Amino acid sequence: MKDNKSIIAAALVAASIIVLGLCLKSGIDNFVDKDRRVEVKGLSEREVEANKVTWPIIVRATGNDLAQLYTQIRAMQQTVKEFLTAGGILEDDISLCAPDVNDLDDDYWRDKKPDYRYIVTASVIVVSTDVAKVNDMIDQKGELLNRGIAFSEGRTEYTYTSFQEMKPQMMEEAIANAENTAKQFAKNSHSTLNKIVRADQGYFSIDDRDDYTPHVKKLRVVTTVVYSLKD
Repeated sequence: MKDNKSIIAAALVAASIIVLGLCLKSGIDNFVDKDRRVEVKGLSEREVEANKVTWPIIVRATGNDLAQLYTQIRAMQQTVKEFLTAGGILEDDISLCAPDVNDLDDDYWRDKKPDYRYIVTASVIVVSTDVAKVNDMIDQKGELLNRGIAFSEGRTEYTYTSFQEMKPQMMEEAIANAENTAKQFAKNSHSTLNKIVRADQGYFSIDDRDDYTPHVKKLRVVTTVVYSLKD
């Protein structure tokens, strides 16, 4: 009986040693694999047409009679509005801003007083989702001069408002791009791509494609993904 118990005890000890050895090997392999990583960046880009435009038109009048200037500037704004609506711009997309007055008598630095005291400016601002129609009217703005309206323009801004709807698909494309890069790296290093260790939410940007076509936007998603490698 004692011999049988000794044999069983020895077998249990041997089995324990084997299991412990396997655990140690697995732990060492995991520790080694833990440091075998590759960090890659994935990119997704699109070019899209802007779907919103803001176009400010600025009119200006000078003189000494402030009440008369207010009447004049309001008439100029109305002429601009009629020009826009006749061209197909919706009235709801047109805003007439309150006039702004510059009293030149307050400019004490002037050596010589000008022939007029007041400069009155006011803006007509178009904010529309019909970008093509607004661009067409911008091309025809010279018609305002024929109507006796001297004007200047603020910066016309084009924006793309549907980026949030495109982000999930572009993130998917960026991650797929990162995976292909990581696979190539693993192949070159005679390894196999394992699981994702870490990934960020991505960097998102919307920029003009170039200085000449501000209504065309470049969307970009860049994400960083860390993969583990194995033999």
